[in-house]
Amino acid sequence: MTAAHDRFRVLERQPFISTASDSTIRGVFRTSLEIVRRRDLLSLLVRRDLKSRYKDSALGVVWTLIRPLTQLVVYYVVLGKFLGAERGLPEFAIYIFSGLIAYGLFSEIVSSGTSSILNNAGLVKKVYLPRAIFPLASVGSALFNFAMQLVILVGATLLLGTFPLHADLWYALPGLALLLIYGYALGLLLAALNVYFRDIGYLVEVVLLLMLWASPIVYGWGFVRDAVGPSLLLEIYTDNPVTLAVLAFHKAFWIAGAESAYPEFLLMRIGVALVAGLIFIVFSQFVFARLQGNFAQEL
Repeated sequence: MTAAHDRFRVLERQPFISTASDSTIRGVFRTSLEIVRRRDLLSLLVRRDLKSRYKDSALGVVWTLIRPLTQLVVYYVVLGKFLGAERGLPEFAIYIFSGLIAYGLFSEIVSSGTSSILNNAGLVKKVYLPRAIFPLASVGSALFNFAMQLVILVGATLLLGTFPLHADLWYALPGLALLLIYGYALGLLLAALNVYFRDIGYLVEVVLLLMLWASPIVYGWGFVRDAVGPSLLLEIYTDNPVTLAVLAFHKAFWIAGAESAYPEFLLMRIGVALVAGLIFIVFSQFVFARLQGNFAQEL
């Protein structure tokens, strides 16, 4: 009885923390600070995701490389050689792979983020912690896989004698920032919506497949420009953040490309997209904060 009384006295001295949903600017800011304070938990969730993904697998992280390499071979042989897509695109293998790993990072962040709340339903229902940490953990595990694939890309450029040691290599940084910002913003928004509308997860799979072919990965941006000509449609296609990120990776790693393979003012377009992406993150955080109050009941 004394031990129980002591525990109650200890609990009485603990600060009260409200778990109610707060979609105000102060609430969003407080949630962000809490995630920073719990960065050890974030790291633990990332490691748990990676371990569970390759649990009982003989090849382990090698599977991270098998899928993009398989896609590379299929696209290179079928589209590049058989259908002649490599015409006008020198070093076609490097062109495809640099686009594939960029899009693969975005796709994995969005798809994993969308299902992150549902996949952690047990924790969401039983333990208090900032729920936005789950979509953010998806970014961490996706970055690990991206790093593995980037090593393969750099190794391929060395083998082919086209190592991108040039001034445009730094384009990879804003391109990576675009993928992370928009991937996380979409993952955060869709994770909240997916709790209430379970069809969101299936819809995301279809949209991501369409976006793969709607990005200049297996064909050049110049082909789209020549097909539609100077028009509003071309501007909308070009200013798509995923398109800009893929073009930035091509600019960084595909040294065989000519200036005509890229739109004008590419860096300015990326800068505008980055600013818009930051606004999109704030919007997604507000929506997530407003919807997270009933996560436990819906799950």
